[in-house]
Amino acid sequence: MTDYENNEEIKIFREYLRIPTVHPNIDYEPCIKFLKKIAEDLGLTTQTFHPVSEKFPILVMTWQGSQPELPAILLNSHTDVVPVFEEHWTRPPFGAEMDEEGNIYARGAQDMKCVGMQYLSALKALKASGFVPKRTIHLSYVPEEETGGIGGMKEFVDTEEFRSLKIGFSLDEGIASPDETYPVFYAERAIWHVWFKVNGSPGHGSLLLENTAGEKARKLIDRMDDYRKTQVEKLKANSHLVTADVTTVNLTILQGGVQSNVIPPQFTVVFDIRLAIDVNHAQFEAMLNKWCEEAGGNIDIEFEQKEDFVEPTSLDNSNVYWNAFKSAIDELGLSIKTQVFPGGTDSRFIRAKSVPAIGFSPMNHTPVLLHDHNEFIKAETYLKGIEIYKKIIPKLASA
Repeated sequence: MTDYENNEEIKIFREYLRIPTVHPNIDYEPCIKFLKKIAEDLGLTTQTFHPVSEKFPILVMTWQGSQPELPAILLNSHTDVVPVFEEHWTRPPFGAEMDEEGNIYARGAQDMKCVGMQYLSALKALKASGFVPKRTIHLSYVPEEETGGIGGMKEFVDTEEFRSLKIGFSLDEGIASPDETYPVFYAERAIWHVWFKVNGSPGHGSLLLENTAGEKARKLIDRMDDYRKTQVEKLKANSHLVTADVTTVNLTILQGGVQSNVIPPQFTVVFDIRLAIDVNHAQFEAMLNKWCEEAGGNIDIEFEQKEDFVEPTSLDNSNVYWNAFKSAIDELGLSIKTQVFPGGTDSRFIRAKSVPAIGFSPMNHTPVLLHDHNEFIKAETYLKGIEIYKKIIPKLASA
């Protein structure tokens, strides 16, 4: 068996995993201190930005290229991880324990502390080989991605500090793959979290009033569920489609009522909607308004989150960065599948600034365990990922 315990890259990765940057109420300082020490050892310059508050530091490491006037490459990763339910873990979630098969267990092992460390290990090897990038390479370690980017990349992209980095292309996280292929993500669906405040006739529970909030809510839910079924059928009809290729609609909150014998004046119905990239946003919103009217009217729509359409990253010869990425993939003989990301990552904020971005995590033959109990990555897979980045990063930096 390979001696992973004494592998230097595995050691530093496990050390990173043991820093509990877990929601809620994260103290990011130990993490930033750890990362700054690595940057210093590698001869990378660092800057720390706080676009929202001192609580949410964004660390940017920089390896200046030989032609710094060219648009730079950004290697992005987030430092925060989602909460854990320790009673469901067979090993300590922040122990970074490794079993006899080389599986490293920890929250963040897949999402996405692995990628953040693989970047650095790849740069370390490239520097040792004498490689000098043509384009400047920035590495960003951002907070609060798991809570929607608020406090992190969402605000950072609107700052002069971000613009001064002159980013031409961004590489960010993807998802593990249980088979041979590696998913590559070029777009994300727009997230809409919609609160419908359904108003109706209040009164005694013994009456048969017209236009009650309950009646209207039921009709509205039916319309939403009917649309949901069309998307389910669309998926069933085409085996090449995945969930991210359609619009998902899910009822997530249903609130209302004060007493069992009182017809309430209002029910609140909340839906999580993820709009497929081929959906016209204005037409979809008009359809929601129409359904509210058909349900009886007097329904107020409030958007907790309403993202605009963001142009997908082009995957053709017009995109020199895609050509460079694909060239590395082809030389490595890897099998990839390009697709729309099913959730949301920091890439959506970067693409919104007209910067092409690709999501990619080099983990195949690996169960998808992001946000799950007993999250792990194989040491062999982790080390192979470093080799993959050692090929991709020079190609991007020389594009």
